[in-house]
Amino acid sequence: MTPAVTEGPTRRLLTGSLRSLTVRNFRLFAAGQVVSATGTWMMVVAQDWLVLDLSGGSGTALATVTALQFTPMLLLTLYGGRLADRHDKRALLTGANVVSGVLALALGLLVVSGAARLWQVCVFAAALGVANAVEVPARLSFIAELVGPDLVPNASALSGAYFNIARVLGPSLAGLLIAATGTGTVMLLNAVSYAATVAGLRAMRPGQLHRPPRPAADARVMEGLAELRSRPDLVATLALVAAVALFGLNLQLTLPLMARTVFRTDAASFGLLTAALAAGSLLAAFAGTLRRGRPPARLVTGWACAFGALAAATGWAPNLPTALVLLVPTGFASLYFAQAANHRVQLGSDPAHRGRVMAVYTLILQGTAPLGALFVGTVTHYLGTRSALWAGGLISLAAALVAAAADRGDAPAGPPPATRTPAHTTGTGSRP
Repeated sequence: MTPAVTEGPTRRLLTGSLRSLTVRNFRLFAAGQVVSATGTWMMVVAQDWLVLDLSGGSGTALATVTALQFTPMLLLTLYGGRLADRHDKRALLTGANVVSGVLALALGLLVVSGAARLWQVCVFAAALGVANAVEVPARLSFIAELVGPDLVPNASALSGAYFNIARVLGPSLAGLLIAATGTGTVMLLNAVSYAATVAGLRAMRPGQLHRPPRPAADARVMEGLAELRSRPDLVATLALVAAVALFGLNLQLTLPLMARTVFRTDAASFGLLTAALAAGSLLAAFAGTLRRGRPPARLVTGWACAFGALAAATGWAPNLPTALVLLVPTGFASLYFAQAANHRVQLGSDPAHRGRVMAVYTLILQGTAPLGALFVGTVTHYLGTRSALWAGGLISLAAALVAAAADRGDAPAGPPPATRTPAHTTGTGSRP
């Protein structure tokens, strides 16, 4: 018997998939993010449930609040990316998390006191969106400073994993807490969770960060757009991401509406729906740790097709158990598609323009949320809640089929593979 021989490959696979955790600064960052992201997903459930309570179950009101939260991403993300390039990312992240924590605390106190009104939720959602417009670009680009270029691909996959662990834990805990104590308590806990990220950031050793040289003062976003115009393979991927994000990746809106108006369930069951989606996404994140190299176009379009078909099927689910079962592969397909598209764009772009190109990717993925919210609100108003899921799924499927038919094979991949280093991705099936 030679157990070391049989266990060796498994041990090597496990060790390889976790190798970024050997970096102290990344361990601190990941630990804080798990706590904070769990609180954020608890807040997503609590805020959605609060809006439905205050509006009498209005899908339009829910879509409006979501649009207000993501509109700053649409307007300010590119500016946030410039801030991240020009200033200390650790300081930016600290400030953004402190502001987000204060906003969650203030809204939680209003809810607990019984003074919360729908317009106040709208104001807080828009303010949080401004903070996120600064935090997201800084967080995405900070990963490379934490681990260095060689470990960025692994750190990217691990970041997707802990993000989706939070997506499993957060909604499940929120559903139970809302049923037991109300939405205000959940919001207060979310406010406390930001302290974990701030503590982790301040405990880091700045001397161990891999800080890049400052960009040239005349670097402009337009140079990144010019790079895209010369790369039809990148444009095709971004166009597919735009279609799927706009019409399909609106599950943070459709799931609470399904729970409330279709299945007639409580907040705990809504938490289960979100957790089922997140469980599939978590599996996809772990599968992503095995990826090496730039994904081909057919992989991206294939998983977009799978997501569209599964989302449409979920829209026709006859009951809650069936929806729970379908949401697991839907979550897997949504995140696997988003990560594959992310890596295809990253690994195919010129390193000199990669930050600005990825800012465009982030803008498309998250900045389309207000328009997606408008789509969901309009469709649910005229055709019912289920239609938002199956229509979004079918449109995503059609876009993927068009992209597959238009594909003429991969364009030149740009810079040599040795110079390509993907940035952090947290693309998901729903955009908190």
